[in-house]
Amino acid sequence: MIHKGQAIPAATLSELTDAGMVSHSTDDLFANKRVVLFAVPGAFTPTCSEAHLPGYVVHADQIKAAGIDTIACVAVNDAFVMHAWGEAQNASEILMLGDGNASFTKALGLEMDTADFGGIRSQRYAMVVDNGVVTHLNVEKASAFEVSNAETILDALKA
Repeated sequence: MIHKGQAIPAATLSELTDAGMVSHSTDDLFANKRVVLFAVPGAFTPTCSEAHLPGYVVHADQIKAAGIDTIACVAVNDAFVMHAWGEAQNASEILMLGDGNASFTKALGLEMDTADFGGIRSQRYAMVVDNGVVTHLNVEKASAFEVSNAETILDALKA
């Protein structure tokens, strides 16, 4: 599993924009920027839709005011699903990224097998990445939602 002080691995994530499909390399996403990246097990799932993403939507301005250039959400879903979920959640300030084949999630070592629920998914986590290097990482215990929420990350940014 990735740790604080390590570089984000090279991977490609997808985003559906008004101009069409965009492939983002992690090198470009994180270079010379300070990014909050959070991951959810799946778009449109209960905790993800009722608490995780909405918290980042509500606190986006405060997070950016704390020195963050980009807030990004990633899930092992395709870019079409992530785009639809972002629209449904009014997440216009959040970069909604699809990791459809879980290659990024696996490179981070943060995958989990949910078996009948959906197969390989991401663990729930949040991290701060400064110029491609992880400076803060909170990974949730199984079925928990305590340390990857927007409020906890905002508190860490203010510390």
